[in-house]
Amino acid sequence: MDYKGPPRSFGRTPRYKDSIPSNENRRPRAQDVSVSMGDSETTPQVAVGGMSEVEELITKEPYRVHRILFLHQSKNPRLYTLQKMAKKNHIHVQQVEARVLDEYARPNQGIVALCNEKALLAWEDISEEFLHAPEADIQKIIAVATNIEDPRNLGACIRSCLALAVDVLLIPAKGMCGITPTVARTSANALDKLRICRPNNLEAVIAELKASGYQIVGLDAAADKNLAEFNFEKQVLLAVGGEDQGLPPFIRKQCDAITRIPMMPDAHSYNASVALSLGLYEISRTRIN
Repeated sequence: MDYKGPPRSFGRTPRYKDSIPSNENRRPRAQDVSVSMGDSETTPQVAVGGMSEVEELITKEPYRVHRILFLHQSKNPRLYTLQKMAKKNHIHVQQVEARVLDEYARPNQGIVALCNEKALLAWEDISEEFLHAPEADIQKIIAVATNIEDPRNLGACIRSCLALAVDVLLIPAKGMCGITPTVARTSANALDKLRICRPNNLEAVIAELKASGYQIVGLDAAADKNLAEFNFEKQVLLAVGGEDQGLPPFIRKQCDAITRIPMMPDAHSYNASVALSLGLYEISRTRIN
């Protein structure tokens, strides 16, 4: 399910709400921390700089944070502690040069958190609904999207999930574009209505769901099974890969079946959002009006 999206970039010059001189020796006040505008295509636009401010996000809203940028070779023990806190909360971290941090937020004290447009759900908060269903024949659809770097692709996936009765969309803790304004716009307001969960360990969650009776189905253009001829069960998890990489091995090895979507030989592949939409339609067409 290849789709080559725009390259991930931190190089665009952001627009700052406030012009604040950089002074790493003073603790920034809340009103001083700039919320800067990053690359609107592939990275979240809301950037929060400052040790205390980022620590508060890690502690109180870890599922709102897409990734945290740290000053490369800072040798600051507090930054090292914050990095350990971020990793413990399964937040992706990245070491960057000072100029990159300054492009996102000033002052920043060597740390900037890039935040999603929407706080994602923790698996622990919703797992009871899916792992302990009151009736064996209850119908559930779970979608999994991995390795998607194009925000328009992710936004379209979210829109299709809402339209085709998906109960929750699962995404990995890293390896994805953030929930950017472009994602929100492309979703056509579906972002606010669909439940999106970022498990700390997606592989383990899929294993739990499989053990609970869910049918695990992947989409791959090279598979032998035809999606149009496949019989889906009442509780199903449908997984799609993203640009270039397709389904990751940890999902592929857990699949009960991997199916392909009928396609003319001259076409290379469907992009992830189209593939997911077609797969969900096959599941949903007998379940909703």
